[in-house]
Amino acid sequence: MRILALDHGTKRVGVAVSDELKVIASPLEYIPAEPFADLLTRLKQILREKEIELILIGMPRNMDGSYGPAALKVQEFVAVLKDALTIPIKTLDERLTTVQAQRFLIQGNVRRDKRKEKVDKTAAAILLQSYLDSMSH
Repeated sequence: MRILALDHGTKRVGVAVSDELKVIASPLEYIPAEPFADLLTRLKQILREKEIELILIGMPRNMDGSYGPAALKVQEFVAVLKDALTIPIKTLDERLTTVQAQRFLIQGNVRRDKRKEKVDKTAAAILLQSYLDSMSH
C-alpha cells in the first residue's frame, strides 16, 4: 500500500506517490483541475493502480500560520473528495513546498518553460517526502 500526495492548484493538481515501503516520494504527474469530473476519474484510476491507502493534500497557509483564500479552495476540494472517495484524506501544512520545488528545479537546470509543468508534481513530492520523513522518526 502506498500514500498519494496532491498539490492543489487552480489550473493543475500535482500528484506524487510513495514507494511500497513508504520511504521515497516520487513525482507522478499533474492533472488539469478542470473539468472536475475528469480530475476525479483520473484520480480514481491512480488510486486503484497504485493501491493507495492514504491521500495527503497540501493546505496552503500564510507565513504567519493563518489561512487565506487559497486554503478555502483546498478545504472545498477536500470536502468534495471525501464525498467521492472512501480512502482517508489528511491535510498537511504546505507553506514552503512550491518555493522549495521551484528552487529544486532551478538548481536542476530545468528550463523555465518546462518548470511550470513540473513544479506541481514536485511540490506534491516534497510534501509527501516531508511526511514520510516525519513518520520514520
